[in-house]
Amino acid sequence: MADTRFASLQGQKYINLETFRKNEQGVRTPVWFAGEPEQGVPEKLYVYSTADSGKAKRIRNNPRVRLAPCDVRGKLVGEWIEAVAGLVTGEEAEHAMKLLNKKYFPWRQILGFFSMFSRSKRVVFVIRPA
Repeated sequence: MADTRFASLQGQKYINLETFRKNEQGVRTPVWFAGEPEQGVPEKLYVYSTADSGKAKRIRNNPRVRLAPCDVRGKLVGEWIEAVAGLVTGEEAEHAMKLLNKKYFPWRQILGFFSMFSRSKRVVFVIRPA
């Protein structure tokens, strides 16, 4: 039977992603996310960030995250979901970026254009229910 813990995220544009510092203090950030749309409720989600961002550093140190549907400013519109996050590379990262590009067209492409002028490397994380 499929895991339905991400059901509350269907139709949402943003999630509030809470990552944890070494002292276990949470840091919340509204982010774009994407899952496999043709499979109903996704069993995993993807987010991207710059490699040197705070959330990327915190996920590398502690894979525990929480997420909840939110608006663009991070105001919650649903309940928190416990999850784990990890870095993905190669084909899975490319697939994730295609999903994000499709979901957030044309905004993702516009931001992608401007990111070409940045020296910051991008990373992709997969998020699964805990």
